Amino acid sequence: MSFFALNDDHRAIAEMAQNFAREKIAPHALDWDERKHFPVDVLREAAALGMAAIYTSEDIGGSALSRLDAALIFEALARGCPTIAAYLSIHNMSTWMIDRFGDESQRAKWGPSLSRMDLLASYCLTEPAAGSDAAAIKMKARRDGDCYVLNGVKQFISGAGASDIYVIIARTSDDGARGMTAFVVEKDAPGLSFGANERKMGWNAQPTRQVICDDCRIPAANRLGEEGHGFKIAMAGLDGGRLNIAACSLGGAAEALDKAVAYMAERQAFNKKLNTFQALQFRLADMAIDLEASRSFLWRAASALDAKTPDATALCAMAKKFVTDACFTIANDALQLHGGYGYLADYGVEKIVRDLRVHQILEGSNEIMRLIVARRLIEEK
Repeated sequence: MSFFALNDDHRAIAEMAQNFAREKIAPHALDWDERKHFPVDVLREAAALGMAAIYTSEDIGGSALSRLDAALIFEALARGCPTIAAYLSIHNMSTWMIDRFGDESQRAKWGPSLSRMDLLASYCLTEPAAGSDAAAIKMKARRDGDCYVLNGVKQFISGAGASDIYVIIARTSDDGARGMTAFVVEKDAPGLSFGANERKMGWNAQPTRQVICDDCRIPAANRLGEEGHGFKIAMAGLDGGRLNIAACSLGGAAEALDKAVAYMAERQAFNKKLNTFQALQFRLADMAIDLEASRSFLWRAASALDAKTPDATALCAMAKKFVTDACFTIANDALQLHGGYGYLADYGVEKIVRDLRVHQILEGSNEIMRLIVARRLIEEK
């Protein structure tokens, strides 16, 4: 199958992202994590190379690349820092949603600035009482003349407070999933505010806050798509978002494995290097096998989404579940192979473990990925 063989363009794109991660991200990742610093200047340097609008249309400044290209880019960036790669993935998803579902006025207004990252974007679906059950969101959007008035709270929003654009899914009727509508809310909208920066296990180099709408008034022209189409828009964005976050897990795990291999070549026990013990060699082999299986699965799902095959949504869910589970285990095993040193921040492995853990929860928990797959299997019968 073609997706197992990268062409010269794929390799050039991956090399560009690898070089950027090595030079601009990796040397600072531990410091950013410790200081909880959000490196907007570095994000804009990535945007200058086309990595803020990877699969967005060229007419608004996007790179118009494939989902497979995106998977290669996010894997490479995550080798430098999964947290930074993950925020870029969210910005890309939000930018694509405006490109794909916005009208020409909306695309022209926000698209070029988002592609350059003059404006940063966040995606707002989850609420304090609505995570896995996305159709249960309660944020209301009420039409008032030429405006909509939004009331409610979004939870766990990456980039909140720092981002300039918020793609918000709110309820315009009580008709379940058919009562949801998408909106673009600008940071200076009256009635928009943010909670405190959350204290988290990982992802410390990007802010996570509540997004609070208290009679937040926006122009009706900021509605994205038609009323009642918000659930469809949200789910379309999440197919790609799940691939992106799986790619971020893949990059983090690959870096952790490399660190483990290097450490075992230097560390000695019982007058022998660790990499001479067969039991530990087998453990490295299992980690490498799981990493390669994850990569192949991710490329398969990305190619299906590019081709818009009927099973693309299920394959994205499968890949997200498999890759994020397997790659967290790889990173955790790499920490174990470092022994006590793996628990120290200086070696960088414990940060990867902390950063990758949340990937099994966000963009739809892995339990929900199983539900998506199971429903498709049942419907096919």
